[in-house]
Formats: sequence, structure tokens, C-alpha cells
Amino acid sequence: MVSVLQNVAIDCADAYGLARFWSEVTGCSPHPEDRPGDHETQVMLPEGPVLYFNQVPEPKAVKNRIHLCLRPEGSREEEVERLLGLGATLVADRREPGGAGWAVLADPEGNEFCVLRSESDRAAMSS
Repeated sequence: MVSVLQNVAIDCADAYGLARFWSEVTGCSPHPEDRPGDHETQVMLPEGPVLYFNQVPEPKAVKNRIHLCLRPEGSREEEVERLLGLGATLVADRREPGGAGWAVLADPEGNEFCVLRSESDRAAMSS
């Protein structure tokens, strides 16, 4: 017997607002029945688990023990700039001069996530 990963749950203060941010990040729509003010919302990814946002009363207090890692379709640098424009903040820059590494960002509620090198970034480094 095994278990199937159903969703990734993210506690937050504004479930609908944070779902809209992650909808822009992933290019996937929030669940069509979700509305502003809902305490639970979802972003339906075409592959993989659902991003599930659950409104909780307490604020985020410490670093995430689990976080999302994104591999952009375009360059990592362009994606970092796009995400900053959507409201993310840069938490730590782990990018290296030769192109390796990643950028640690936080969503509007402070949940950390990483932006990795894209496949084209990786290919350019190996050539």
C-alpha cells in the first residue's frame, strides 16, 4: 500500500489573495468556485498536487520547514524579476557567478520558495 500526494497545504491570512498570487506564478487558475473572503481556496495544477490555501488566525513566525522549488520555462533571472513584480520579495540570493545556485523568495505572506535554474540555463552552463 502507498499514499498519493493530494495537495500541498499552505497556511495563510488571506486564502483567496494568496491563491491569486500563486495563480499568477504558475499560470494556473484558482478553483472556479473560490471567491474573495473564502477561508479555503485552491490552485489546480495540470500535473501534480493541488496548491491548497487554508486561512489560519496566527501569523507566520519562523522559516518554512517545507517549501516549493520552481523551475522556470525561461531564464531564472527573468523569472525572479517577474515574481518580484508580482509581489514576491528576495529573501536570500544563492546564485553563483558561474550560473549555478538559486534565489530564495517569499510570497506576499512570507512563505519562502526557491527559483532554480531553467533547463536552458543548465544547458548553457554545460556547453
